[in-house]
Amino acid sequence: MSLIGDVTMDGLQLLATLFVFAAGLVVLAVLAMFVADIAQTHDAIRRNYPVIGRFRHLFSTLGEFFRQYFFAMDREEMPFNRAEREWVYKSAGGHDNTQAFGSTRNLTPVGTVIFVNCPFPTLDEEASPAPAIVIGPHTPNPYETQSIINVSGMSYGAISRPAVRALSHGAKLANCWLNTGEGALSPYHLEGGCDVVFQMGTAKYGVRDVDGGLDAAKLRQVAAHEQVRMFELKMSQGAKPGKGGILPGGKVTDEIAAIRGIPAGRDSISPNRHPEIDSVPELLDMIARIRDVAEKPVGFKTVVGAYGWLAQMCEEIHRRGPEHAPDFITIDSGDGGTGAAPMPLMDNVGLPIKEALPMVVDIVTRYGLKERVKIVASGKLITPAEVAWAYCAGADVVVSARGFMFALGCIQAMKCNKNTCPTGITTHDRRLQRGLDPEEKAVRVMNFVGKIRYGVGVIAHSCGVPHPRALSRHHCRIVQDTGRSVPLDELHPPQEVLAPYETAA
Repeated sequence: MSLIGDVTMDGLQLLATLFVFAAGLVVLAVLAMFVADIAQTHDAIRRNYPVIGRFRHLFSTLGEFFRQYFFAMDREEMPFNRAEREWVYKSAGGHDNTQAFGSTRNLTPVGTVIFVNCPFPTLDEEASPAPAIVIGPHTPNPYETQSIINVSGMSYGAISRPAVRALSHGAKLANCWLNTGEGALSPYHLEGGCDVVFQMGTAKYGVRDVDGGLDAAKLRQVAAHEQVRMFELKMSQGAKPGKGGILPGGKVTDEIAAIRGIPAGRDSISPNRHPEIDSVPELLDMIARIRDVAEKPVGFKTVVGAYGWLAQMCEEIHRRGPEHAPDFITIDSGDGGTGAAPMPLMDNVGLPIKEALPMVVDIVTRYGLKERVKIVASGKLITPAEVAWAYCAGADVVVSARGFMFALGCIQAMKCNKNTCPTGITTHDRRLQRGLDPEEKAVRVMNFVGKIRYGVGVIAHSCGVPHPRALSRHHCRIVQDTGRSVPLDELHPPQEVLAPYETAA
């Protein structure tokens, strides 16, 4: 017994000694922080409240995570709330995403979309898939596509290699297209065998000459890929209208630098606009130049702010002839997303898609070009209701970027520009990329596309039409500040089409 007692006493003494030693270290650390805080001059809170003031930064950093998981209601978060994200997660996972008991959405705020169900909805046997549309009928290689939802531009660089691979394989499984984003064409975009839209940003990555201009030979090489079906000239994007792309140097790896044709390890900042394009005629000239070399459909992507130039463009098309029109126009929302953008541009510049899309459709329709120029809608359209609204407003195609990021597993950590994305989507840290299995995520991409198609179809059938592309403005209403809803076709009445070559008043 005495031996056991001696061992026990020795153990307690050791624990006591360790405790005193640890407490001493803590006291020394606190004293060191105290001295450091009162000596420094760049942080007033820490200087006035040594040690304790450090908790402010900690709580501020953790606050966004506590709000996301514990305090924010399902419909409160921005840019996407929990209800929207959960719908995508369940859809991508192939799970049941029906709800019980009642909607958690408040239907009274101004701008809320309410679809007009008809008394005699479309029967299942009367329903039909959305018909295919043809883009670029005047080109040697027109593009025929049926999908009502496609992958919007996300460059290899902004997102990781496994993310691009998952999107490429998933787009093939879902039979939709994949936009490369402005970071050029990589082998990973082609790997899955899907249709690809090559986006040409203001820096012309992948098709640039030594001076940053368009290299026709490189453009021809890209166009030679059968999978590359169209070219999108990026004028601006939703999160940063009037500002070129920004890729931090930490994300410019040797491989990405080689693909883009830029130095590795240095910030990649694109010009604010295409230097060759400073007017409507020059825009049409550039589209014609790309189309003549690529022999494939060419359109442009823009955020709408000023809009008089769109009417000028339509008039110029009438003067030149319809074959000179862009084959499509992608309208991005002023509240669009990106990996990195200045807050003033992200928050306050550019019209949101709810205002811009009907406006552009009306202008193009007024000049009799709606059949010639296809309208692509982009910007926060990640649920069936949002996609259905876009078709009601007049879109021919809808694309999404962040919807597909959620399908890949994005948790809205807001770290896209830090190279520390915890899900491996927007980081080039190999350790973090390990969490993203391209094969498994490709299936999630396919599931998400399928659920969007099904959900938009359900809305279309409830409105009494056989497919989403048959939706029209009279099929939805928009809640006003009076508390009453107004049909979309009253807010944006049908346009009177001008006679050919007639000039607008």
